[in-house]
Amino acid sequence: MTLNLDLPPELEQYLLQEAEQQGLSVEAMTLQLLTNSLQLRQQQAEAVYMLQSWIDDEDVEEQQETGEYLVQVLDEDRLSDRKLFPLEMKGVTW
Repeated sequence: MTLNLDLPPELEQYLLQEAEQQGLSVEAMTLQLLTNSLQLRQQQAEAVYMLQSWIDDEDVEEQQETGEYLVQVLDEDRLSDRKLFPLEMKGVTW
């Protein structure tokens, strides 16, 4: 597909500089940037979908067990004796 764009001078200058630095034509640089942008959006959408599926998971007991395990492991794997998740703060700050 052929696409003609009227770019603002600042964007045109940016593309020219990037293409020169990468040793690419302006067209190849533009295509690379567009492809990277679309791939990033796709990855973000997949991450959002995965997080939402975790939120929607109704296995509350498993989530609580996983959370407690995570808190325990994070507290055990510290250089300091100070707990990251002290029990007296449970329900207050975490």
